[in-house]
Amino acid sequence: MSWAGPEDVYLSTSLASYLDSEADFVFGANFYGLTLIVIVEKLLVLLRDGRKLMGTLRSFDQFANAVLEGACERVIVGELYCDIPLGLYVIRGENVVLIGELDLEKEELPDHMTRVSTTEIRRAQKVEREASDLKGTMRKRMEFLDLD
Repeated sequence: MSWAGPEDVYLSTSLASYLDSEADFVFGANFYGLTLIVIVEKLLVLLRDGRKLMGTLRSFDQFANAVLEGACERVIVGELYCDIPLGLYVIRGENVVLIGELDLEKEELPDHMTRVSTTEIRRAQKVEREASDLKGTMRKRMEFLDLD
C-alpha cells in the first residue's frame, strides 16, 4: 500500500472554495479513487435513530462517512437536556439524516432549558417512553369507537 503523493492531492473547485473561506484547516487527498477531506468545523449531526451528535468534524468522504472529535450526544426531554460525552466518534454515512454547522457565537439553547446529569436525563427518557407506550395502548383500546 502506498500513500498518496502531492500529485494526488486535490479538492473539487466549488467545495474547495467554500471550505477555504469557511474552515480553519482543509486538506484533501485521493486514495484509490476515494476522496478524503479533512476539515475543522463544529457540527450537529442528526442520525436516523433520532440521536443528535455534536463535535468537531475531522474528516468525511463522498458517502457522508464522518469522524467527529470531541463528540457528544445531546439528549433533550421536554425542557431538560444533557450532553453525554462520546470522544472520537466515527459515523457511517448511511445513518446520517442531516449535517449542519453550529454557529459558535450564538447561544445554543433557549434560556428555559435546564441542564441535568446523565442519570436524570435517562430517568426522564424512561418516563417519556412509558407515557408514549401507554398512549399507544390506550389508542388501540379505543379503535372500536371509529372516531375518524
